[in-house]
Amino acid sequence: MNDATIENGFAKVGSGTWLVCAGQPTAALGDCVPSSLRGWIVPDRSKLHLVKLEGEASCSCAERPFLTQVTCAAPMTVVSEKLLLAPVEARSGSRVLRVIPFSFRSAICVTEFASQWLILATRSRTTRVVLKEEQLLTVRLEAAVAWTTKAPTAFCPRISIWNIILPKKKDPSMLLHFYGPGIVWMEGSNAS
Repeated sequence: MNDATIENGFAKVGSGTWLVCAGQPTAALGDCVPSSLRGWIVPDRSKLHLVKLEGEASCSCAERPFLTQVTCAAPMTVVSEKLLLAPVEARSGSRVLRVIPFSFRSAICVTEFASQWLILATRSRTTRVVLKEEQLLTVRLEAAVAWTTKAPTAFCPRISIWNIILPKKKDPSMLLHFYGPGIVWMEGSNAS
């Protein structure tokens, strides 16, 4: 089984080496050897792991029960914590996307994929928006899932220098601006 199948809220894969989110697979039938990502600077090391599998495994996340399978026809960037499963060969790198310039506050760890497919796990259903050339899409920070556009730019209400140095408990409402052409996947935003 080279592809994944989604059945009853679980993504099932067969023998091979897979890129999975931390704490996965939920169950494995056969030999399953987890390991961490290797490299000098690997921002998504705490979010994603490698699993060498001989047999069959089922992956599912209780906190993010909605699964979406996406085919990577173009290079794609995915929020690392929203990735459930992908072939290890598809991963081309990772980085930290700074939402606030010169600050790691509200930064997002993202993983980049070059080809093949991946399965996303989100707290709500996902939708995709196709952007035309120079078209603008504004998405809440927590709702962004994946995109094929260039890196988004951030927008938030006015932040004082003190809020950057000594952050308040409640973050300001952050937004991401995506510019076309490309595709953006998003999920529902938080009510609070």
